[in-house]
Amino acid sequence: MKKGSMLCALVVIALLAGCKTKEVQVVRCPVVPEVQTATITKAELMDKIKGGWAAQMIGCAYGGPTEFCYRGVMIPDDRILEYPAGHLKYFCDKIPTLYDDIYMDLTFVEVMQKKGIHADAKDFAIEFANRDYGLWHANQAARYNVLHGIMPPESGHWLNNPHADCIDYQIESDFAGLMSPGMPNAASEISDRVGHIMNYGDGWYGGVLVGAMYAEAFFETNVLTVVEKALETIPRESKFYKCQQDVIKWYKEDPKDWKRCWKLYNEKYSEDVGCPELILAPGNIDATMNSAYVLMGLLFGNKDFKETMEIATRCGQDSDCNPSTAAGILATMIGYSNIPEEWMPNVKEVEDIDFIYTKLSLNKTYQAVYDLAIQNVLANQGSTNETEVTIVREEPKAVRLEKCFPNMRPVELAKDLEFLGTPECKQNTFTFTGKGFSIHGHLSCPDPQYESQLQLIVDGVPVKTFPNSSDYRRKIDTLCWKYDLPYAPHTVTLKLLNPKEGANLKATRVFYYEPKED
Repeated sequence: MKKGSMLCALVVIALLAGCKTKEVQVVRCPVVPEVQTATITKAELMDKIKGGWAAQMIGCAYGGPTEFCYRGVMIPDDRILEYPAGHLKYFCDKIPTLYDDIYMDLTFVEVMQKKGIHADAKDFAIEFANRDYGLWHANQAARYNVLHGIMPPESGHWLNNPHADCIDYQIESDFAGLMSPGMPNAASEISDRVGHIMNYGDGWYGGVLVGAMYAEAFFETNVLTVVEKALETIPRESKFYKCQQDVIKWYKEDPKDWKRCWKLYNEKYSEDVGCPELILAPGNIDATMNSAYVLMGLLFGNKDFKETMEIATRCGQDSDCNPSTAAGILATMIGYSNIPEEWMPNVKEVEDIDFIYTKLSLNKTYQAVYDLAIQNVLANQGSTNETEVTIVREEPKAVRLEKCFPNMRPVELAKDLEFLGTPECKQNTFTFTGKGFSIHGHLSCPDPQYESQLQLIVDGVPVKTFPNSSDYRRKIDTLCWKYDLPYAPHTVTLKLLNPKEGANLKATRVFYYEPKED
C-alpha cells in the first residue's frame, strides 16, 4: 500500500473507533499528484552538458564579427557569415574578451565549486565585483553598486541600476540551466540568487527563460515544446511574456518566414525605456528584444544547427550572444556527439585553453558543471547509481512579477555636453518637468587614482553623491540618475566636490522621463 493510502486508512479507522452513533462521516483525503521522474545515463548527461558549452563557444565566434554592427536592421543576406579553420582559437589568442558570455557564467560556476550549489547571493556578488574583467551596462552598474555596499537584489533593482532591463544576466544564465536537467524551477531559484545581482524585471526574465530552456532541453525533443514550457516560468502579466508569446504566435502562423516575424516584432516592441546609452537610438541591448531573437533562431532554425545560428545572428543587435545562447540550447537537446562534424575541429582545438579571468577550460567546465548537476539533482529528490541519474521532473512555475521603469517615457534633453571637470567648471544645472532623469557619460583623467565625487542636488536638496573613476574596474558610464521623483518641474544641480586639473566629466546623453500609461 502506498504511504498516502495507508495514512488515509488509519485516519478512517481512528474516526470509526471514536464514533458513538451509527452515522459515519466520510473523510476525503487530498489528491497528491504523482511525482514524474526521468532517467538518463551519466554518459548522456555529460554529452548534453558538453554540447551546451561547446555550442555556446561556436555561436559566439560565429556571430562575433557582427556584434552590434547591425542596429535595428537585419544583417543582409549578402553579408557572408564565416567560420574558417582556427576561428575559435583566433579569438582565444587575439580577442579573448569576445567570450564574455561564457567566462561570466564561469565566475558563478567557480563560486559554486568553492561554496556549493546553495552559495549565497552575496558570495556570487562579491566574487563577480572583484574580478578584473571589463564590464558594461547592467553588469558594470551592478559591480559599481556592490563595491559601494549595495548588495543583491538591490544592486540589480531599476532604482539603483539604470540598465536593469539590459541583456546581461540573459547571456550569463546558461550555467543555471545546464546544472538543472529537467528542473526549470531549480534553474529559476539559482537565477533568483545570481540574476538579481545585475538585473530586475524583464532583464531578469531573460535569464530565467534561458535557464529554463536549457533545463527542458535535456528531455524534450521538440524545440517548440522547449520554448513553450520554459516560457511558463515567466509571469503572464509581464511585457516580457507577451513579447515572447507573440514570437511563438507569429512562428505558428508562418513557420518558414523568420523575416516576417522579425519585422512584426520590431514594429511592435522595439522601444526601450531604460538603458541610458541606447534608449531612443537604433541600438537595443534590452533582454526582451534579444530573447526574442534567440527564440527566432531556435524556432525558425527547425533544429538545424547552422540555420539556428544563422537566423539568431542575422536578427542583428547583440549578434554574438544570441546565436551563442540558441546554439547552446539546441546542442543540449541533441548532445555534443551530434553537433555536425564540420563545426568540431575548431572546438577540439581550444578545449584545453583556460578562459580569460578563470581557471576553467571547456574540458574543465564540462566536468565541473556535470558534478554540480549531480549535486543539484540529489538536492532536488533525485538519485544516481553507477550508470544512471534519475531526476524528479518539474512542471515549470512562474517566478514573481517584477517591472522596471513603470509608466515612464524617456525624452532626450541634451547630448555631448562638456559637463564638469576643471576647477573653473565645478557646477552645472538643468531643469525639466517629469518624474526622473538619467545622464550617460564618462570620466576622463590622467591620474588613475582619481575618484570624482559628483553631488546630486534636486530642487535645492542634496540627494546623493556619486563617486566615479577612470579605472575600468571601478567606473560607471551612467554618471547619475534619479527615477522616483513626483511628476513636477524639477531643477537638477550637479556639483563636483573635488575638481582636479585634467579631469573631465562629460555627459554624452541627458534624459528625463514623462509619465506614460503602460
